[in-house]
Amino acid sequence: MTAIYKRELRSYFTGGIGYVYCAVFALVMNIVYCMNSIGYYQSGFLYIFNIMLIAMILLIPVMTMRIWSEEKKQKTDQLLLTAPVTTMQIVLGKFWAAMTVFIISLALTLVYPLLAYLYGTPEPAITIGNYVAIILAAGAYIAISQFMSSLTESQIVSALLSMLTLSMFFFLNLIFTNTDIDFISKIASFLSIITRYVNFYRGIFSFSDVVYFISLTAVFLFFTSRVIEKRRWS
Repeated sequence: MTAIYKRELRSYFTGGIGYVYCAVFALVMNIVYCMNSIGYYQSGFLYIFNIMLIAMILLIPVMTMRIWSEEKKQKTDQLLLTAPVTTMQIVLGKFWAAMTVFIISLALTLVYPLLAYLYGTPEPAITIGNYVAIILAAGAYIAISQFMSSLTESQIVSALLSMLTLSMFFFLNLIFTNTDIDFISKIASFLSIITRYVNFYRGIFSFSDVVYFISLTAVFLFFTSRVIEKRRWS
């Protein structure tokens, strides 16, 4: 798995998409921060995480759309599938490479809490909780996007499918919040990323929310491994 991880991480930066992703991510966050914090003379920065969750719906699918789609199109997946590693190890290697790129881009935002601590008194628990939630959410986003990429040879289709699926999980609670069917409303609330994120945003650690994000990530990584395993033996 380590070899797959290094190969994938190297491809992000030799191909330039890793640099582009980090640059665009930092640019979007800086614009939002400047418009809200500097423009309104506020030392708070927690709203950044709300914008980040939404921006990731667009940015992560673009970063990950090539994970399997390009491999299938160029037929280089055959080399991976004949390697002396399990399918899940290949999937995890690609997953952790994408997570590393995301964490690098996220590290660029650490300047915001630093400025907040210099000019205000933010609560450490809330700051840490939001960063933990963003990393957990990013894991789920990447796992979902990787699964979508494994379904098609087209990077564009992969990105669009990922954006659609992530949007569904994100806005699920908002769509069904006013439904008259209580059962559907409860399911939507249970599966909604917004519902699961809100406790972290308030600085409340919820074990069930952590399990939700980890489970969502694990499920889609498993789905991806099944798709690739089927291709391996076809």
